[in-house]
Amino acid sequence: MTTTSTSAPTTAPGAPAPSTMQRAGDWARRAPLLPALVFMIVVTQIPFVATLVISFMDWNAYYPDDRGFAGLSNFGKVLTDVDARQAIIVTIILTVSVVLLSLVLGLLIALLLDRKFRGRAVARTLMITPFLIVPVAAALVWKHAIYNAQYGLLNGILRWIGGSGAPQPDWISNHPLAAIVVTLVWQWTPFMMLILLAGLQSRPMDVVEAARIDGASPWQIFTNMTLPHLRQYIELSGLLGAIYIIQNFDAVFTITSGGLGTANLPYYIYETFYSAHDYGRASAAGVIVVIGSIIIATFALRTVISLFREDTR
Repeated sequence: MTTTSTSAPTTAPGAPAPSTMQRAGDWARRAPLLPALVFMIVVTQIPFVATLVISFMDWNAYYPDDRGFAGLSNFGKVLTDVDARQAIIVTIILTVSVVLLSLVLGLLIALLLDRKFRGRAVARTLMITPFLIVPVAAALVWKHAIYNAQYGLLNGILRWIGGSGAPQPDWISNHPLAAIVVTLVWQWTPFMMLILLAGLQSRPMDVVEAARIDGASPWQIFTNMTLPHLRQYIELSGLLGAIYIIQNFDAVFTITSGGLGTANLPYYIYETFYSAHDYGRASAAGVIVVIGSIIIATFALRTVISLFREDTR
């Protein structure tokens, strides 16, 4: 006579049910982050939701009794307004020109700082300083100390080279948009340089040395090895720079006060809110800027994720 005993497993093999202790441990690790999460929601998301709600309202401070739901009319006014279309064009020109010039200059400086030489650490620190200056202070320095027609540095150099009869152009009046572009390029080139320098220092140097031993020229190494390796770093720095530059207000307000055809979307929002007191239309323009920034940020996040994936391989 034989007896058999069977015992069914309580859980599937390889997939144990989480215990109460494990769940308590998970919450214990997440709980310290909850105050920061709540603070971030209160500071960032609630104002944005309020802006989104106001963008659908007909709300002008000059007519306080005429407030009401306006639907998409504010967005239509922004997209059909001549000044708004001009501000969109200026924003695109500023963003594209500043990002491209900053990327090219940042790459050249990163290539120079990637070499070993005496005082390299000091040179890197000095190259970063323009990015650390407060934007309004940097714009004021360029407006008064460099661009000024009477005592600015540029005209001083022209006077030193050509004598007292040298032309003394008014740089801001003659080239207003270029003056803003140069100021922003000066401030954002160190940002691009930092990211690209980090990319250069992550190159597999053993492969580069092998290419040199095989007779590859410096230009062939740069075009066939360095640039492909830096592609994602270039994309990341360009996308992050575009996010910030598309929202730039300080340089436009300080240097030209939005005049001479230099008003971008942030300045248009400021004028609509401060001068026209049209809160609904200003909020709609702000939502458009946020949507554009989110689109750019999405590509930036994808680039960051791809970089992390490559580093973990």
